[in-house]
Amino acid sequence: MTTVQPHVHLDPGALAGQMAADVRAGLTSTPKTLPPKYFYDARGSELFDEITRLPEYYPTRTERSILDGHVDDIARLTSAETLVELGSGTSEKTRLLLRALTDAGTLRRFVPFDVDPVVLEEASVAVAEEFPGLELEPVVGDFERHLGELPRHPRRLLAFLGSTIGNLEPAARSTFLAEVRATLGEGDAFLLGTDLVKEPARLVAAYDDDQGVTAAFNKNVLAVLDRELGADFKSEAFEHRAVWDAEHEWIEMRLESIEAQRVHVAALDLDVSFAAGEQMRTEISAKFRREGIEGELAAAGLRLVHWWTDPADDFALSLSVPD
Repeated sequence: MTTVQPHVHLDPGALAGQMAADVRAGLTSTPKTLPPKYFYDARGSELFDEITRLPEYYPTRTERSILDGHVDDIARLTSAETLVELGSGTSEKTRLLLRALTDAGTLRRFVPFDVDPVVLEEASVAVAEEFPGLELEPVVGDFERHLGELPRHPRRLLAFLGSTIGNLEPAARSTFLAEVRATLGEGDAFLLGTDLVKEPARLVAAYDDDQGVTAAFNKNVLAVLDRELGADFKSEAFEHRAVWDAEHEWIEMRLESIEAQRVHVAALDLDVSFAAGEQMRTEISAKFRREGIEGELAAAGLRLVHWWTDPADDFALSLSVPD
């Protein structure tokens, strides 16, 4: 069996410490919040994979259709020798890029970057077996903290797909894009997937499906905290909520306490009270307009050079280069 040794910049101890700090900050803030990065344990990843196949959840299949239609253009325009994928997960959509760049004769190496070492290893092994001869340099890290640790090679294409950038608030997005710009050199490019603003009813439905898969995904973060931090959340005491915030143009996923309750988090020696009806935000998913994306890229020193979307303008892929 193929083995691939990752570069590790986020060891389990550091990850546990970061989780403890993030959760303490979120549960003691007003309103309460939890970072979405902690959705993705093994069960959370399985549930999200189910979400991507739901009829209401258009982003994954729409982004893939755009990639299908323009992947050869991306390969031709970038002539990338190294493909770097941030938040790579299972690297399914990335295979389209890997195949196109391989067929174009430019690709030499693939650098999948993810916070979860288990998912990263499994995806790296699958890619190595599918693309023999391709050099793999997997990196375990947090894209909000470790972009400066990315391997330096000529002609890199840095891909950040799935509109994951929408999980960041504006200030964090600004910092992230500035760090992307700082890691890019001459000849490098940045491929970004962004979900676009559309009818609120469609957006809410995408995050509150009829089968309840998104609700299970949202509540799974409580199981993660119970296991990792010795908390005693009762998932049945919370209801999933998805709300469109028109002012900020983002969806908020929340967990609403259906009763007055008190939760103990043993690892933090913390007791947290919830009022009946109190809502805790677990994720934002910002939606974008072209002028907004172009402006945010420009503010970070990146110039948008190509913009691809689907016929309904539901989703966009943008290619930008250092200005």
